[in-house]
Amino acid sequence: MSEAASEELGYEQARDRLVEVVRELEAGGLSLEQSLALWEKGEKLAKVCERHLEGARERIEAALASVEDETGNDQ
Repeated sequence: MSEAASEELGYEQARDRLVEVVRELEAGGLSLEQSLALWEKGEKLAKVCERHLEGARERIEAALASVEDETGNDQ
């Protein structure tokens, strides 16, 4: 999976692919090179998930700040 392709994935897609990678690694039976390639793929997918979660966290914090501002202005 290329860097650009993993960047385009939504959170759920990246998470599901990461779960597949973990299952493959846990199943074993892979060569060292195959394991390393899967590990690297998993790292990229984990970073995509982290970016999505950080974006969601920022949106929630902005929404909460907006609500607090509105509530504070009513007093």
